[in-house]
Amino acid sequence: MQTRGMYDVIVVGAGNAALCAALSAQEHGAHVLVLERAPHHLRGGNTYFTAGGLRFPFEGIEDIKALVPDLSENELRSADFGRYPKEQFYSDLMRVTEGLADPELVQMLVDRAYPTMKWLQERGIRWVPMYGRQAYKIGDRFRFYGGLVLEAVGGGAGLSDRLFELAEQSGIETRYEMRATRLLVNKDGSMNGLTIRGPHGYEDISARAIVLACGGFEANPEWRTRYLGPDWELAKVRGTRYNTGDGIQMALEIGAQPYGHWSSCHAVAWDANAPPYGDRKVGDLFQKHSYPLGIIVNIQGKRFVDEGADIRNYTYVKYGREILKQPGRLAFQVFDEKVRPLLRDEYRIPQMTYAQANTIEELAERLGVDREGLASTVRGFNAAVQPGEFNPAVLDGKGTRGIIPPKSNWALPVDTPPFLGYAVTCGITFTFGGLKVSEDAQVMDTDGRPIPGLYAAGELVGGLFYYNYPGGSGLMAGAAFGRIAGESAAVKTKSLRR
Repeated sequence: MQTRGMYDVIVVGAGNAALCAALSAQEHGAHVLVLERAPHHLRGGNTYFTAGGLRFPFEGIEDIKALVPDLSENELRSADFGRYPKEQFYSDLMRVTEGLADPELVQMLVDRAYPTMKWLQERGIRWVPMYGRQAYKIGDRFRFYGGLVLEAVGGGAGLSDRLFELAEQSGIETRYEMRATRLLVNKDGSMNGLTIRGPHGYEDISARAIVLACGGFEANPEWRTRYLGPDWELAKVRGTRYNTGDGIQMALEIGAQPYGHWSSCHAVAWDANAPPYGDRKVGDLFQKHSYPLGIIVNIQGKRFVDEGADIRNYTYVKYGREILKQPGRLAFQVFDEKVRPLLRDEYRIPQMTYAQANTIEELAERLGVDREGLASTVRGFNAAVQPGEFNPAVLDGKGTRGIIPPKSNWALPVDTPPFLGYAVTCGITFTFGGLKVSEDAQVMDTDGRPIPGLYAAGELVGGLFYYNYPGGSGLMAGAAFGRIAGESAAVKTKSLRR
């Protein structure tokens, strides 16, 4: 077993949260090492597979212009970003998590979100409006909806690549194909480093502080089944194959406190024939998120959720889990020609499980759905649609009456051929259970005491998400808590060097 010299801070992981932690620690004077379990060509964790959108509060166009200073006058005239105050962000997060989210963590996220966006912009991340995913053109203006308005240039892949560039320019060392296996602890309980396993065996690396930012356990089928329940080993993994709970496991072994919703996760409607793990060429485009414009049925042709219960940003995570409960773990999104122009970009890629037909019966046959079941469902749905003005950018109240489940908003008859159908299954993004952290991102032990020198950020922080999730909150939490963890770790190491 080899041993290396002392680092101030070792960051375990190389996604958005990890690299924000590394940049933050480095700018506060720490000597930083980043450990990435994946090889170089597969680096970046789940960040690479996201849309690159971050949720943050803003009071109006001036806050947006401060983050995107190159917006043209024409863009400013043609876009309605609205406003998304802190109180709304806090309320949305507490509402969709059924009031279970840790109020202190939520408040930290809300308060730190915009300053973190500005910090990233000043470091060199460029933001652009999410026209294709989070806005509808109503009249002559793009109206943004759901509190999510900006994404990194190049999406998740662009965000990941740029963070690596910034880390390299800052002189931060990154080692690849290095799996952290054990935390090394002094007799007083403080961090002394960790053991890693690489291509040439095991190695101990000394450090004054450790930041765990290596994701949840979504790519570990055994843990998924243990904590999420039956059939979760059969779900497809949207992102990296390397998030198997290593950071959580190492921390629990030294007495860290498990926290959060261990039996729940972020999951979405994912193409039925997508590969078992994320495809870096396709990225997040196997997702299918325009379901509020149509209906969702199972293989029997029956609807099983209210497609219009809320803005897509607030339902897609829990609806992904509902698909896993359906026969064959399959569902089918059905649209007609009149809404085709409104479908998101992911409905136009060649790698999708798709059928088109001039009758509902023919569509059912091509999709492998029960013919009479789908035809009956569509007839009943169309008869239940109530009058009203359709507006996809707001909760328009245009719903159904007399059917279960109802469709509460955006209910249009499925009556204009050709009819379109997309086969989807459950794709898991990340798990909600993890470690308890303090306000400075320090990991807490089972007695409620901080573990000296151990910090955490990103998807392995528990207590923020329960049952559901507002879109864009994960990347934002990773960046915000990563920044806190890096600064806290750097400050801690300064005191130890004195």
